[in-house]
Amino acid sequence: MTLLEAVVAGREGGELGSLPLPERFTAATVRLSDVGMFQGETDKDVRRSLRIDEVPMPELAPDEALVAVMASSVNYNTVWSAIFEPIPTFRFLQQLGRSGGWDARHDLPHHILGSDASGVVVRTGSSVRRWSIGDHVVVTPAYVDGQEPATHSDGMLGSEQRAWGFETNFGGLAHFAVVRASQLLSKSPLLTWEEAAVNPLCAATAYRMLVSDRGARMKQGDVVLIWGATGGLGSYAVQFVRNGGGIPVGVVSSAEKADTLRRLGCEAVIDRSEIEQGDRTVLQRPDGWKKLGSAVRAAVGEDPHIVFEHVGRATFAASVFVARRGGTVVTCGSSTGYEHMFDNRYLWMKLKRLIGSHGANLHEQWEVNRLINMGRIVPTLSKTYALDDVASAVRSVQVNEHIGKVGVLCLAPQPGLGVTDPVGRARVGEDRFRLFQDGDGDVRSAPTACP
Repeated sequence: MTLLEAVVAGREGGELGSLPLPERFTAATVRLSDVGMFQGETDKDVRRSLRIDEVPMPELAPDEALVAVMASSVNYNTVWSAIFEPIPTFRFLQQLGRSGGWDARHDLPHHILGSDASGVVVRTGSSVRRWSIGDHVVVTPAYVDGQEPATHSDGMLGSEQRAWGFETNFGGLAHFAVVRASQLLSKSPLLTWEEAAVNPLCAATAYRMLVSDRGARMKQGDVVLIWGATGGLGSYAVQFVRNGGGIPVGVVSSAEKADTLRRLGCEAVIDRSEIEQGDRTVLQRPDGWKKLGSAVRAAVGEDPHIVFEHVGRATFAASVFVARRGGTVVTCGSSTGYEHMFDNRYLWMKLKRLIGSHGANLHEQWEVNRLINMGRIVPTLSKTYALDDVASAVRSVQVNEHIGKVGVLCLAPQPGLGVTDPVGRARVGEDRFRLFQDGDGDVRSAPTACP
């Protein structure tokens, strides 16, 4: 029996440790030789740049673990990597490689992508203490340097902090992933492999933005405007706002997405297509800002205390405008462009705050994982692809065809495996885990218990 076969069969750690590692493994990659392929093109279709390759197995550093990846997911940073924008991520790998030592392994002519994963630990480095071969884990994406002083204040403050699988190599869209031990958390026994894989990056990012003392510090009764409320980030933001006694106002782009959002429990929904009326630039102008503000007040009777912003150029000016006097705009990204134009009078004269937020530290990730284990936060998985079809999965995110999160099966042979506490899952309710799957018609069979 090979190591891959043993992992899929659910064998114990002793047997997994006795089986040899393969010399090569399957991974989703982009190649350095393809960096200029989209020059001058408008539609930079990721299906042309993403490849399924056989790559060599890297050596393991003392503080690292090798995870056999059962499932992964697609985040927008994989789109950026695959279109080589805003800069090719090979620059990150080259910079990391110049540090020397174990970091030199990352500078390769191929980049293994993916910033989420669930799987089984199959090897540990000599200094790893808290994890053992055979453990079921999820991988958090913050790749931090524990020897950097700022890291001990907040893991996201260190200048050497990186996004795993985006600014490092050996990411999660593969059969094996190399991670630091400080990235690991126990996988929830309530979840399938693919459900567990979609949470770490987006759920924890939303938690830090809204709940953490480093974010907007949402309190009971706060009105929170959430852009892209059925997307990967927004769908978790809605849950955190509801759990914390806030009032979520979700912005979506279609009536179908509005229906999904209401099933998630968000009663105040704004369909931006009704504001735009075919003019996709209206939210960048004062007339569009005023329409949005009126729509929020019509829905909940007040202006937002907090605006949950990650869309960027297309929405940022509207976000600054609609936040109430003394309100907060918290931002973690700019999927429509990084250069924001907004009327600064509405920021300084109305005493509003802008907060930049990035990822989440390990303690914030642990807090989110606890809520998932309790069934208080549920995965927003909508569709699952096979690793061989990862390019189509990433394309669906690139063109915003998806809702919630898109999962990718790596070693898991089929969806629905990995639940080790079916009684606890039933207590939470199967319908809650299937909210987004049912929402787009991608209904799967009930999960199967797996050792």
